[in-house]
Amino acid sequence: MAEKRRYLCLNPISRMGLETFLPNYSETKDMNEADGILVRSADMKEMELPEGIRAIARAGAGVNNIPLEKCAEQGIVVFNTPGANANSVKELAICAMLMSARNVFDGAEWVQSIKDSATIAKDVEKGKKKFVGCEIKGKKLGVIGLGAIGAEVANAANDLGMTVYGYDPYLSVNGAWRLSKEIRHATSLAELCAVSDFITIHVPLTDKNPGMIGKLEIDEMKEGVIILNFSRDKLIDENYLAMQLQKGKVKHYFSDFANPLSVKMPNTTITPHLGASTEEAEDNCAVMAVRELMDYLDNGNIRNSVNYPACDMGVCQTAQRIALLHRNVPNMIGQFTAILAKDNVNIANMMNKSRDKYAYSMFDLETALTEGNINELKAVGGVIKVRIIE
Repeated sequence: MAEKRRYLCLNPISRMGLETFLPNYSETKDMNEADGILVRSADMKEMELPEGIRAIARAGAGVNNIPLEKCAEQGIVVFNTPGANANSVKELAICAMLMSARNVFDGAEWVQSIKDSATIAKDVEKGKKKFVGCEIKGKKLGVIGLGAIGAEVANAANDLGMTVYGYDPYLSVNGAWRLSKEIRHATSLAELCAVSDFITIHVPLTDKNPGMIGKLEIDEMKEGVIILNFSRDKLIDENYLAMQLQKGKVKHYFSDFANPLSVKMPNTTITPHLGASTEEAEDNCAVMAVRELMDYLDNGNIRNSVNYPACDMGVCQTAQRIALLHRNVPNMIGQFTAILAKDNVNIANMMNKSRDKYAYSMFDLETALTEGNINELKAVGGVIKVRIIE
């Protein structure tokens, strides 16, 4: 019989996602009872997480609301859902580009400002020249970040007749396969900024890249460039951007992130973080997050973690599976296998993966461990957590 498990939702989570849980899972409102946490935007940075929490699944891509290092040190695996909301963000990015190019927002606001005019039909015909825009076909789009969302935006813009340049120094092989062969590769951020009529940003915010679009990058841009930001506001030096919007160097800035500065900048459109706010995206993210959480809790498998390495051994077919979260230091596997060999515990299958400072090891064993074996494994220097997968 499957072990009963409990999960805590820190935000409202799509019903479709919650219905994905197997019958042995139930919701709790008490964090001290939970095995796993589902979260969207709740700020977890100051939360004290109890020992029983084994995993956190973020129903979305960004994880800047979760203390990743702190979780890693506690042996808590943090997941996100890359690609689950990609179509939703892509559609809004294309919408934003079209509406910015055609001055739709300014034009609509102007019409509302003269709505009481008795001659409004004639007035708009005379005044519409103030809002003449440009078509995007034939223009150059620079896409910063070619992950799941950036790749979809690049391909869609290419289909609309744009010349698309992509910049992503961390582009994976799988990511490259997602791209249309017509997408051009920019060898540097400066090159992309210099050639683009439109620039759209699709990279995660980390502790290493705040202000990655700053004075040097903006100065490289064309006169009249349009910038779209559907990643995070802190990726751009908005103080310098505000000056260039005032001067007209940047024609328009479209951001999905409101803050006290951005909402007051000229020639700017701010939306209330709508990128993934569709029913479909919320359902997709929730279902993916729930599946990741269950696969880890039930099988020990890690997929789409942001603080521990990917590691997948399917479903255990032997007497027992153990999982060890530990530091990425030499001779850890040797110490683990020595403990098992000492008591004639045979290893049927094993896997070890590392990611930066942390590593993850799984062993499928032909006989179950004793409490003494488990305590010996826990005592190995560098071990953070030992899990018996049941």
